[in-house]
Amino acid sequence: MNVRKYGNPPYNTILVHGGPGAAGSLKPVCEELSKDYGIIEALQTKNTIKTQLEELKTILKENASLPAILVGHSWGAMLIFMFAANHPDLVSKIIMVSSGMLEVSYAQEIQINRQSKITPAQTKELEHLQKLLQDSNHQNKNTLFPRMGQIIEQVDTYKPIHLNYESELFNYEIFQSIWSEASLFRNSGAMLELGKAIKCDVVIIHGDYDSHPAHGIKSSIEKLNLNHRYYLLAKCGHTPWNEHYAKEAFFDILKSELS
Repeated sequence: MNVRKYGNPPYNTILVHGGPGAAGSLKPVCEELSKDYGIIEALQTKNTIKTQLEELKTILKENASLPAILVGHSWGAMLIFMFAANHPDLVSKIIMVSSGMLEVSYAQEIQINRQSKITPAQTKELEHLQKLLQDSNHQNKNTLFPRMGQIIEQVDTYKPIHLNYESELFNYEIFQSIWSEASLFRNSGAMLELGKAIKCDVVIIHGDYDSHPAHGIKSSIEKLNLNHRYYLLAKCGHTPWNEHYAKEAFFDILKSELS
């Protein structure tokens, strides 16, 4: 299964989750948006950038009213950025929510920002989980991976509402494989360069408390001279729909852009 549909047709809005490998994490957003729009949740099942792009193309062609609006969170924002460059005829707009960085210089700030927020207890548990995940003999990595994500989300959240997202679809192998490849692609400068082929409007929605620096994604998009709009959410971390102060503003912006 790599598609879930919400609401009624036409389905011209596609939500693409982050992680990589965090399939299902956008379910709360899909459910809220489906009150007004037909929504497709694209669940990434492939473990290379090329095959994830191909999978997304198939999902759009088989299920969506085209050209479609793509909404991506974190890694998903980076993926739809690359998809829009490769398939401009299939995309009318991309909305990049809490995007990962497109340039290595800004990516290096993420860990620095997290270090200023993380507690000693969180650091200790995260280091333990990372050690287990790197152990080739450990058999339950898909159960450890969601806990790692929860800790990082706690660090990157200003004031959480504590929505519970399903994690049974989370896949550490996808995370490890994609991120190893994506880091090299970004570090070479090729990821940003690819963005020169984007033809559609680009929308950036980012929290001011997100460890992924808002000025980084804004600067990268500005370098490409793309037609874009930038929204900075106050008192908001990496998961806007789970933020006490920013949730309402987040959905107001998102629905306005979908309309």
